Amino acid sequence: MEIDREQHEKYEYARKRIKQKKRLYYHFILFLVGSLFFIVIEKIYDVQPFEGWYIWALTIWFFLFILHFIKVYITDRFMNKDWEREQIDRLIAKQNKRLEQLKTKVENEWNDKNENTQ
Repeated sequence: MEIDREQHEKYEYARKRIKQKKRLYYHFILFLVGSLFFIVIEKIYDVQPFEGWYIWALTIWFFLFILHFIKVYITDRFMNKDWEREQIDRLIAKQNKRLEQLKTKVENEWNDKNENTQ
């Protein structure tokens, strides 16, 4: 049963990654089309709310695209299910170690108390 669950998790992770990459590609295409649109509006229709407005708009949009790229190809790639499991296992191990220390301390105090009363 564990293998089926593990296979399902791998499938879901792969599906999620493909969806992320697909959205990134759509974002890139939209950026290219939007860039052309801004340039056409600026050059052909001479729309100028202020000087160089389309350069600012494209720069901000490109920055957002770069953040999207970093999230998909850097952050999410390294902080995947394996990373999450490793972090969870590490925290559980710390908690278990702390519980064992507390258990030992309580047992020692209990033993000391019983020895002093006898």
